[in-house]
Amino acid sequence: MARNLILSGGLFHDFAATSAALAEVLAEVGVESEITEDIAGALSEPSEVQLITVNALRWQMGQDRFADLRAEWSFGLPAEARTTILDHLDRGGGLLCMHAASICFDDWQGWSRVLGGCWTWPKSHHPPLGWTSVRVHGKHPVVDGLRDFDVVDEVYSDLDILPDVEPLASSNGQPLIWARPVRRGRVFYDALGHDTRSYDNEVHRTMLQRAALWLLKRPVTIRE
Repeated sequence: MARNLILSGGLFHDFAATSAALAEVLAEVGVESEITEDIAGALSEPSEVQLITVNALRWQMGQDRFADLRAEWSFGLPAEARTTILDHLDRGGGLLCMHAASICFDDWQGWSRVLGGCWTWPKSHHPPLGWTSVRVHGKHPVVDGLRDFDVVDEVYSDLDILPDVEPLASSNGQPLIWARPVRRGRVFYDALGHDTRSYDNEVHRTMLQRAALWLLKRPVTIRE
C-alpha cells in the first residue's frame, strides 16, 4: 500500500472527523494513512511517504479578530518543514491539499506557489455552510466522465489563484478544485471538505480517490 501522511488539526472544523473520513476514502484505493496534528514535528525530517495531505487550519492569525486565540493556535511553518515539503515534491511525491489548506502556512510565501493559490484576508470569504452545486470541468483524468453534484459544504470565494491554474470544478463561478505539476511531483487542491457530509457524496469520494491515484502516478481507473 502507498503511505500517506495527513497533517491535521486547527480551529473551527472537526478535523479529527474529516481526516478520518478522508483516510477511509483513500484506503479503498490502497492508500494507508497516518494522521497527526504535530505538523512541525512530522515534517522535521525528510519524508518517507509517497503522499502528504494537508487537512488543517494552521496559520499566523495576524487578524485582530483572532487575537484571543493567537497565543494557543498561532502557527508558523519551520524552515525544515518547508524543505521537507519541497524535497518531497522534488522526489516526485504527491501533495493533496484539502479545504482550509489555502489558509495555512501564511508565513511562507512559497506555499501559494506550491498550492496554486491562497486565501487572502480580507478579500477571500465564504457564504454560510449549506447546499451548493458543484460543476465539473474538462477532461483531466481526475474528473473525466464525472457528473456535476450537490454537496453540503463551504464555497471558498475570491481566492488569489495563479494564472496558470485550470479549475477542474467550480461552484457559483468560484474555482474549487485543481491539479498541477510542481517540480517533479504533483499537487491537488480541493477547497471542499468542511465536514464529513462532504465526504459522504459519492462523486466527491470518487474524485478524491482518482486524485490520490493521479498524485501517486498510478493509472486512474476508478469509475463513478
